[in-house]
Amino acid sequence: MLKIQEIREIIKLIDQSNIDEFLYEQEGTKIKLKKQGAQTVVSTPVIAAPPVAAQAVAAQATQVPVTEAKVEASAAPKETAKVEDENLHKITSPMVGTFYSSPSPDTAAYVQAGDKVGENSVVCIVEAMKLFNEIEAEVKGEIVEVLADNGQLVEYGQPLFLVKTV
Repeated sequence: MLKIQEIREIIKLIDQSNIDEFLYEQEGTKIKLKKQGAQTVVSTPVIAAPPVAAQAVAAQATQVPVTEAKVEASAAPKETAKVEDENLHKITSPMVGTFYSSPSPDTAAYVQAGDKVGENSVVCIVEAMKLFNEIEAEVKGEIVEVLADNGQLVEYGQPLFLVKTV
């Protein structure tokens, strides 16, 4: 059975390559990755996998439009140029998933523009395969801008926050 990190790496490699379709089978589990035009689709039908692993893989058996986030992120090229000029640190998404700015819908966001953060400060959650992954700032500084909207699909490596380091 593939580990989640291995699946993420495969998705990243397929996304960056010219391969349009990839199929992997091991011990009754199938993973099929297929690019359709400007969209990458992840599909994982489960066949006779162990019960716990089957639940984790079945949770991922949905189509994930990766390039939707690319289109939304590229809508602000001026901001990206500003970031490079000022040498701000970008906090990026470590995986494909859904961005959440707060731990639950009825609570305040972890951080907003102007908030101070430390290296271990949680700045958001990225949900992938029904797992909620807390994303830490990794640097000490001040949040300059939040680049993703709550509930937005984000891709691997997509900038989520700009931080002016101290």
